[in-house]
Amino acid sequence: METLDVTKIEPRFKHPAIFDKFAELANKEHFIIHNDHDPKPLYYQMLAELGEVFTWEYILEGPEFWEVKITKVTKEEKIATMGEMVAEDFRKAEVFRKYGLDFCCGGKISVQRACEKKGIDHKEVQRDLDALNNDKGSRNENFNDWELDFLCDFIVNNHHKYVTDSLPMLLEYSAKVARVHGEAHPETIDIAHYFKNVADELTSHMPKEENVLFPYIKQLVAAKKAGTKVPKPEFGTIVNPINMMEAEHLAAGDDLEKVNGLSDNYTPPASACNTYRVLYAKLAEFEKDLHQHIHLENNILFKKAIELEKEVMA
Repeated sequence: METLDVTKIEPRFKHPAIFDKFAELANKEHFIIHNDHDPKPLYYQMLAELGEVFTWEYILEGPEFWEVKITKVTKEEKIATMGEMVAEDFRKAEVFRKYGLDFCCGGKISVQRACEKKGIDHKEVQRDLDALNNDKGSRNENFNDWELDFLCDFIVNNHHKYVTDSLPMLLEYSAKVARVHGEAHPETIDIAHYFKNVADELTSHMPKEENVLFPYIKQLVAAKKAGTKVPKPEFGTIVNPINMMEAEHLAAGDDLEKVNGLSDNYTPPASACNTYRVLYAKLAEFEKDLHQHIHLENNILFKKAIELEKEVMA
């Protein structure tokens, strides 16, 4: 399997070299890029300029080096990522949660690849997914069909509000449990620390979406409906703030995953007091909401907004 070591290429020539290499591929051929940082901005550039004609699978994810397998495919052949699968049918989120598979921040890889990384039997996961595919009953809201301006408002009014309402209690309870039970259960001290990181990240993150990114997305929607064009924004292209938002999603998701691990998937000890038990129950609820929140943005809103901008930018 051919590897392109982009650490040896001058920065301004890295992306052109990768695009040239991709152009040389025949259908279903692939190569690996080796880099010293997460090449996620390249993913969005390829998506914006080429469309869905490639698959993107992480082989190595830091901390020193990253490797990504890029395969050329037709749109019809493209392997669905976990994020795309949940965008199509949100019931599949429960399957992924059952097996501890990250479909929001880590949703840009296939189910099989995610199972390999976690040491999970892919066949078991696929059986549960197939059972949902065979179930013709009602599905949850089909967010994938919503207008992007409406989806922005839904995220703010539901998920952003939930975060804002939940943080004060969670910060108070996590600090209290760490103070009272930290000697006997030192993991509660780390839980309070990591959740404070999550709270700080989201508190600074959400206003950026509400005041900059979401209004711009609404402007794009309005332009398409009116048959007009929008001028180039100060940030150049929507890919730039989206890259920042996704990096912040990843940081919050990583810290919350640490909280999950330290709490044994939010399982309080037998001796836990009521505050201790309420904290863990609320943290589990918070994680579930954040997964849907980030999924709606990363896998539906942001992806569609990139395509919409290409249609209406002057």
